[in-house]
Amino acid sequence: MPGGLIEDRVDPADAEERPERSGAPEPARSRVSFVGVLGELLVTAGVLILLFLGWQLWWNDAIMASQQSDAASVLSSEWREQARAQHGDTPTPSPEGYGDPVVDTTAYGNGEAFAVMYVPRFGENSQRGIAEGIGLDVLNSFQLGVGHYPGTQMPGEVGNFAIASHRSAYGGGMHEIEQLQLGDGIFIQTRDGWYTYRFRDFEYVTPDTVDVLAPVPHRPDLQPTDRVITLTSCNPLYSTAERIIAYGVLESWQPISAGPPDEIAAQVAAWGE
Repeated sequence: MPGGLIEDRVDPADAEERPERSGAPEPARSRVSFVGVLGELLVTAGVLILLFLGWQLWWNDAIMASQQSDAASVLSSEWREQARAQHGDTPTPSPEGYGDPVVDTTAYGNGEAFAVMYVPRFGENSQRGIAEGIGLDVLNSFQLGVGHYPGTQMPGEVGNFAIASHRSAYGGGMHEIEQLQLGDGIFIQTRDGWYTYRFRDFEYVTPDTVDVLAPVPHRPDLQPTDRVITLTSCNPLYSTAERIIAYGVLESWQPISAGPPDEIAAQVAAWGE
């Protein structure tokens, strides 16, 4: 209208179609960066690796330990049943009448089990089968777990009966080796009998110190007179940087028909139950 104010009228329909504008700018869309994606992938990979290590070092280790001890129990029972079938209830001579230890002279092939090791200090169900050879087919086996160094002596023989086992994986047959105390029993069973060794001392060496396997450890030039057992494993835990060595000396032996030594008779009777 002339001489008057003109109102700026807005059609209500237009108001619905056009949103009101505010003075604040619209937020910028976040962009996914390469670094962010890479970081998330690395975190995921790290979690998966940790889960795998947990499975490998604990869960799988526990499963293998159980299967190895079960297999050793079966082998031990077979030998004891064979002895009962052969000797019946025939009284066995006194320990003084057992004479020198029987030494198995069989030429065992790689991976062939010939003995069972039981160390009470290692805990319940720590029995393990011993087979010829120290390859992964023996040490990583679900049925074995302890290997005999080829060329070293056999149980009860004058010289050095040297064996090896993992400490922190694949059943950990010597997981508690560092806990051995002076005089602890190391019991070896074969189809012929039971051999009782007593722990004497430790040693820590580099992986290439092979003279610990000599008939007289570290003195390959000497003629052996003692019956020695040498247990070898990796050290420290979860590492192969060095080797822990545990030495023992034969104290006594008794034929399989005499049953296990009194010290472990109750534990052996419970194997496989």
